[in-house]
Amino acid sequence: MNGNVNNERTPLISGQITARNSYSNVQLHNEGSSYLHSHIQADQEANVSPRQQHIDKNDDVYHELNLLSAKFESLDYDTCENDLFTKEERKVLSKHVSRKQLSRWLVMFLVGLFTGLIACSIDIVIELLSTWKYSVIKSYVDGCVENRCLAIPFIIFVIFNVGFVTIAAILVAYIEPVAAGSGIPQIKCYLNGVKIPRVVRIKTLACKAFGVVCSVAGGLAVGKEGPMIHSGAVVAAGISQGRSTTFKTDCKVFEYFRSDTEKRDFVSGGAAAGVAAAFGAPVGGVLFALEEGASYWNQSLTWRIFFASLVSTFSLNVVLSYWKGQAWELSYPGLINFGQFKDIGYNGIEIPVFLLVGIIGGLSGALFNHINYKLSIFRIRHLYRRWGQLLEAVIVAAISATVAFVLIYSTRDCQSLGSDPNPYPVQLFCSDGEYNAMASLFFQTPEESVKSLFHDIAGTYQPLTLSLFCVVYFLLACWTYGLSVPSGLFIPSLLTGAAWGRLFGIGIDYTFPSLGIDIGKYALLGAAAQLGGIVRMTLSLAVILTEATGNITFGLPIMLVLVMAKWVGDYFNEGLYDIHIHLQSVPILKWEPPPISSNIVASEVMSHPVVVLRSVETVERIQNVLKNEQHNGFPVVDDFDPDVDEGGTFGSFRGLILRSQLIVLLKKKVFNSQKNGVVNRYSNLTLRNFREAYPRFPTIEEIHISVHEAQCTLDLRPFINPSPYVVNKNASLPRIFKLFRGLGLRHIVVLDNKHCVIGIVTRKDLARYRSCDKDGKVGIEELNISHT
Repeated sequence: MNGNVNNERTPLISGQITARNSYSNVQLHNEGSSYLHSHIQADQEANVSPRQQHIDKNDDVYHELNLLSAKFESLDYDTCENDLFTKEERKVLSKHVSRKQLSRWLVMFLVGLFTGLIACSIDIVIELLSTWKYSVIKSYVDGCVENRCLAIPFIIFVIFNVGFVTIAAILVAYIEPVAAGSGIPQIKCYLNGVKIPRVVRIKTLACKAFGVVCSVAGGLAVGKEGPMIHSGAVVAAGISQGRSTTFKTDCKVFEYFRSDTEKRDFVSGGAAAGVAAAFGAPVGGVLFALEEGASYWNQSLTWRIFFASLVSTFSLNVVLSYWKGQAWELSYPGLINFGQFKDIGYNGIEIPVFLLVGIIGGLSGALFNHINYKLSIFRIRHLYRRWGQLLEAVIVAAISATVAFVLIYSTRDCQSLGSDPNPYPVQLFCSDGEYNAMASLFFQTPEESVKSLFHDIAGTYQPLTLSLFCVVYFLLACWTYGLSVPSGLFIPSLLTGAAWGRLFGIGIDYTFPSLGIDIGKYALLGAAAQLGGIVRMTLSLAVILTEATGNITFGLPIMLVLVMAKWVGDYFNEGLYDIHIHLQSVPILKWEPPPISSNIVASEVMSHPVVVLRSVETVERIQNVLKNEQHNGFPVVDDFDPDVDEGGTFGSFRGLILRSQLIVLLKKKVFNSQKNGVVNRYSNLTLRNFREAYPRFPTIEEIHISVHEAQCTLDLRPFINPSPYVVNKNASLPRIFKLFRGLGLRHIVVLDNKHCVIGIVTRKDLARYRSCDKDGKVGIEELNISHT
């Protein structure tokens, strides 16, 4: 497993693991007292502390969640206010400001429009493929019941599922691995400030869109709604840059948006537009982008994101109305429509029952996350090769079809025709004029099954049918999430919750028949509780579900079950998206710093020693630094000799310069000749030269420096950020954390009392401190860095 086979190494286990410091601190807190739990010298041979070795004996996957991967870089949301920036700002006129603001609204309009059109295309293609698939299978089932040849429709069912899923798995495993899953964890990381490779490329969008069509049509326990959030983010990232690096096409528009800061804001709008297209919930889309992703927010951004969400749901509505043959009947706001819940209320005495539903949802969600976490660890260790990922997807598709067919074959839940709007009712062994209720749940898309459980009349499904379907679909959804196929988690969670919620409602109605409750109401609350117990969203999910139902009356019950599900689930583990983020060893920063961390100061957190550059540096040294170091930010100092040990300090601080800036300067050969003296050669260089290279800057190996050029010098002062965020060596960890999290920083330089550089703090330096809860004691653990 430690070998390198075509870059197919497992990302968490292979590679080198290094400790950040020469010791590992774990601080525990119990009943108001704080004490040092361990101060252990790092084991140079095993690279793990004795405490970790002890835990590994009891939990063989402990270290996977306690690593940070060095391969993830940070995005830089801080504006570099150097001389070039100042010169450009002085030339800005009022009309340029208005044009830029208008361009932002235009980009958001295009993002919403294209996101809605992509959602329409996905929905229509899935409908066509599903119609073809289920009509063929139904015809064979109807003809083989009397002829005792049911093996034929079963084989056809398996072939359909395996064929579609194979295409989806090939797109992910062999073409674009980052297109796997829903993409929500990756977009959360991106908006948090972590650069996930290839996450917003058009190739990823193509594999995501085609793959999710095949996944849903292949009968997997997945939905198409989650991937729409990722798709919207990719659309926003592409349109806002005015070019495609994949197709090497530059439209020469929106050039002033080519920065991490601007791109982040548009990606937030794209994610919100994806939510709006999926659920017909523009307000929920805005709240989703706020609650789950964005590290920076302002009022103007809120309005633009809301505008993109409105355009997305409107464009989807219009196109689907034409597709359904009812032009401009705007009753198709999203890919999933829960239908109208009319004339259904609730009584105050039902509130404790709603809370119980939330508790059940929290428990089942925590169980779902735990099982999926164990499966994910197994995949990381044993299924990291491409053929293994493809084989697993094929096996899951075959087993899903087999289990569905066995359940349909073995149950005798026969209902009268007309009580279910399923266009493909399967009679099987039922009498004439009846259909198999279990088949109605499997022989349609998951979205339609959710709607059936919400609105079918009482008695449509027997308790045994719901019980079997709930347990089987729970396990299939748990196994499916994490496969190497594009897949959404929302619909499988809603469908599982709707099944046990309807079963719960049947039990309440049987116990208290005088109440005359509506079973569909409990199916809705069960769906909300199950989804909330898995993803642990509250505010945005409550608004999304309320908008999807079209009935504000259910706002309070939905909020109650979501809050209760989150509280109960958080007692056992994290939300599933956060678990998968940690499994990928992404250095994500949470909303708040770890508790009781005020006694940790910058001098303990920072990276040391620091690679610095002088204000006027030789080209040769800059080239060597970029070749030998992987750092992306370098403090620029005066009064420093790189050949002399300064005793822990690195010169007087002047500013900060990024690797990308140095690359552009070397490429443009903005050098000073030592023979001719210092000559100003920067007059023709503008910020446009840096924007043109964004975001795929050349590597240092691609830039040729001659022997003569290497002897020249480069004056860095016009290009450095002279006023980056810095902290004193005694600044506390919470203060540094809040600066990083709130401002989206990439580096913070640490200075001593004489304004000399002594270290630098990066995202990984902060993310490696994490709160832990061991035996009722809350404290801080320090993670290691994995170099893969």
